[in-house]
Amino acid sequence: MNRGFSLWLDVLRILATVIVVVSHWAYPRFTNGDYIIIREWNLGSDAVIVFFVISGLVIAYAAGRDADGATFTFNRLTRLWSVLVPALLLTFIFDRIGYGIRPEAYPAQFYHIHGFGEFILRGASFSNEFRLFDRVRIGTNGPLWSLSYEAAYYGLFAAAMFLSGMKRYVVLAAIVALVGVPILLLMPAWLMGVFVWGAVRKGRFVPHSTLIALILALGAPLLYAAGIWVGLPAALRDITATALGVEDARSVIGFSDELIWNAIIGALTTMHLFGMARLWRSRTTDIAWIRWAAGASFSVYVTHYPTLHLMDAILPEPMTGRYVILITVPFVVGLLFAAVFERNLKRLRTALRRFRPRVRPH
Repeated sequence: MNRGFSLWLDVLRILATVIVVVSHWAYPRFTNGDYIIIREWNLGSDAVIVFFVISGLVIAYAAGRDADGATFTFNRLTRLWSVLVPALLLTFIFDRIGYGIRPEAYPAQFYHIHGFGEFILRGASFSNEFRLFDRVRIGTNGPLWSLSYEAAYYGLFAAAMFLSGMKRYVVLAAIVALVGVPILLLMPAWLMGVFVWGAVRKGRFVPHSTLIALILALGAPLLYAAGIWVGLPAALRDITATALGVEDARSVIGFSDELIWNAIIGALTTMHLFGMARLWRSRTTDIAWIRWAAGASFSVYVTHYPTLHLMDAILPEPMTGRYVILITVPFVVGLLFAAVFERNLKRLRTALRRFRPRVRPH
């Protein structure tokens, strides 16, 4: 992957992370409805789909680099668990502290109480959205739903990529039975990322003309804005609910209730990436602050929501500067968290590789 395209992927990761945090901050229970328009646009959920496309692209790239299933599995699990497990512990602690201070700041819709063992097990196994089990919310950390989806996609991709013959079909069927159909409904957006990497790697669908590249790169966000403006997401959500015979599709298919709109976002993101692959391919220098900020995006994503709830419980209301503190602290916590965990992934992997031969039977 060339440096310019990789750098732009990091820009998108930063933007998507900021949008998710701001979208959650805009909930009326945090900001008294003063920023309800951000919630009405539902930008946070849309940003997650951009994450899915980027994830599919990066995982396809990583699979080619890792070359075998064992290395791929090791790298993916260490990447996820090195940040997720500490984030689960932080969530459990923050939730208990905040709930003890002001229980009314933790409405049942946004906070599910579990015993410590179940809390860690369901979170670390990514099974919170798997349909073979009851769907659960991991304390206040609702955004972890997307990791449940991504883990399923990683498993399906690895089985298809590294297994063969009957074993491949058995494992694929087992994973599908475990995760359920609703999770699969958003997989097209993730697979679009896989498609983008395959095409970019081979030089296909990347425009030769700068003008065409600009049209693709700028046209995608403009078309997205037009869709929001005309109310397309709500209309498509209603169509989905009607097809399922319910008033709210989320009651049946969970976070896949906007599957049609999400597929459109995936297609627009794909269109944008092809344009940017042309526009940024000649860049040979890095931008340090972009790499640094992107290197904390995962940490910010998995820690911001319990931090928001905790600060909401702690801060008095009314209070001068309350909204500014509410939006600032989650980023600070996420950056500090990344400094301890996310940025030390290479050291963790090195340590685990050294330990692994010692426990292997002779």
